[in-house]
Amino acid sequence: MENTSPDSLARALLDCCLAARPWPEQLLDQLLESGADEALFRIVVERLGDLFEPRLCGVYAELFSEVIARRIPSLHADHLVARYRRVRAPRACEHATVEDVFVLSRVTLGADVAITSVMLDAAKQRFPHARIWFVGPHKAWELFAADPRLSHLPIAYGRRGTVEDRLSIWPALREAVSKPASVVIDPDSRLTQLGLLPIRQEADYYFFESRSFGGDGSEPLSVLAGRWAEATFGVVNAQPYIRTGLDATVFATTVSFGVGENPTKRLDGDFETALLRQLPRPILIDKGAGGEEAERVLRAVSDAGAGIVTWDGSFAGFAEHIARSRLYVGYDSAGGHVAAACGVSLVSIFAGFASERMLQRWRPTGPGRIAVIRADQSANPLADALKASSESYRQAESR
Repeated sequence: MENTSPDSLARALLDCCLAARPWPEQLLDQLLESGADEALFRIVVERLGDLFEPRLCGVYAELFSEVIARRIPSLHADHLVARYRRVRAPRACEHATVEDVFVLSRVTLGADVAITSVMLDAAKQRFPHARIWFVGPHKAWELFAADPRLSHLPIAYGRRGTVEDRLSIWPALREAVSKPASVVIDPDSRLTQLGLLPIRQEADYYFFESRSFGGDGSEPLSVLAGRWAEATFGVVNAQPYIRTGLDATVFATTVSFGVGENPTKRLDGDFETALLRQLPRPILIDKGAGGEEAERVLRAVSDAGAGIVTWDGSFAGFAEHIARSRLYVGYDSAGGHVAAACGVSLVSIFAGFASERMLQRWRPTGPGRIAVIRADQSANPLADALKASSESYRQAESR
């Protein structure tokens, strides 16, 4: 396999994982030694998570514990797996006195709204006198920066970094959350490599394994996070939210065609332009992360006519505009979870999902009208999206 490409090595490893076959030790070694870290995360780690199959959580733990042990010699793979098996079991919190609660970021913005914010809400209710820390990147913190109950513990995490880069935060993270009379809430965070890196003694660590919790059911992640919070902390009404404290203009419609660097989520052809032409105006559309995505947005705006403004600021700023709009439309992305959390009527267009359960888990949920357009089941996604947008907007206007 000396001349095998990184992607081919990663796919061979994934095949072993999915088939419950032992992977050859030299395959993992070659993958790590060939500088194929990006392929390891993109092809193997993300796929194992996106399938939301409970049995694959154990497979991931066994695989990535070996990866960690190869990079941090003081940690042993079998010890990491044994610890993981213990902390993944939900248990009721019995802490009487807690002065600090550390809630770890999921790093991705949509997950921090759909899941992490539920944990923040639960922590505020369960520990009314404790200081609640949001632990994670500044970009995600901006979504909650105006919440007076929260403080920020900055931890940078490079989603496109090497294995060494991603693991390098472990010593600082472990030290930062080790205050006396404190607990850690881990919502399946990348900061701990989905619960594998030990950062607290187990009695003070509460882990929500989002990939298996809920079993074979079809509930979305926000609902499951709330259910876990109730079982763990006795909080019965924890809800997703944002609190940016930023100013925003009221638009009829907010739109995002961002796909989080996953082009399979996009619909081809003139779908985006045709959709923009008929959505209620004025429209605010996010330019996204720049590069090809921004160019695509600008082309669609140019061809869709007047009444459209582009947003080129922070995601938190765009999120506040979403919260004040009457309708949000976009692909499966962070914007949809913001709209759902804020009770804004929304249309979410799903394509390119890895499994049926992935769609069910990541579909937005909230008090507003929510329409999910499945590109795999729709003969005309554009017509369906426009119909849903019209109905949702009319309902929003009638409130």
